[in-house]
Amino acid sequence: MPIARQELPNVGDYVIGTVAEVFDYGAYVTLDEYNGLKAFLPWSEVASKWVRDIREVVREGQKIVVKVIRVDRRKKEVDVSLKKVADNERKRKLLWWKRYVKACKITEIVAQQVGKKIEDAYREVIWRLEDAYGDPMYAIEEAVSTGPQVLLKAGVPQEWVDALIKEAGKHVKVKEVRIRRILVMRSITPDGVERIRKCLGEVSEALNGKNVKHEIYVTGSPRYVIDLYSQDYKSAETLMAEVVEMLEKCCRSNHVELSIEEEKA
Repeated sequence: MPIARQELPNVGDYVIGTVAEVFDYGAYVTLDEYNGLKAFLPWSEVASKWVRDIREVVREGQKIVVKVIRVDRRKKEVDVSLKKVADNERKRKLLWWKRYVKACKITEIVAQQVGKKIEDAYREVIWRLEDAYGDPMYAIEEAVSTGPQVLLKAGVPQEWVDALIKEAGKHVKVKEVRIRRILVMRSITPDGVERIRKCLGEVSEALNGKNVKHEIYVTGSPRYVIDLYSQDYKSAETLMAEVVEMLEKCCRSNHVELSIEEEKA
């Protein structure tokens, strides 16, 4: 379970809880984000409509999202409400918590790799990313996709960065965009096929030089396909425009007729 950033929640916070005990008058909920702190869920705060038995709504071991309605910091007592949590807030909090736990697990693994304490993982990485972006996992995903700047900008020390990106790459699936162009290429010269291959080869060589993932293949003469893969649509479109310009130039100089059709995946 992640380390708690503070001892007690604030009134109005939405928190993740696990139902520990259920009684006729209410239930006790263990707050996952606060080192197992127990909060009281009164019977009157279980549901907005009347229920015959509280166990119709909550059961022991159930994971729920509750809203903090009272905090006694001197006695360290917390009361929570289930009925004051809207469905969209419940879904949002559950998703955030799932991603938060994942980010914490990745960072704890990295802490062992770089010889750091678990407490350092939270103080130097997780909480800084949370302050900067709200969702630490978002920053980790961005770092895998775009590089270390998103981590460094949040104040994550350099000693964490490379190891964090490397480890996160094992757990994060980077979304990939495909941009496709269908090429209709013809040449009436005796060596027309070779001229077409030459132009397509030049394009492929240029893309290889830029480490761009791509595929160029024939679907049936005179139709050819070029697919470019990138992590964002805008940069893929920009690169495809450069490829088309390069191809058009090569085709003109080699007397190859070229027309281009678009297809977006």
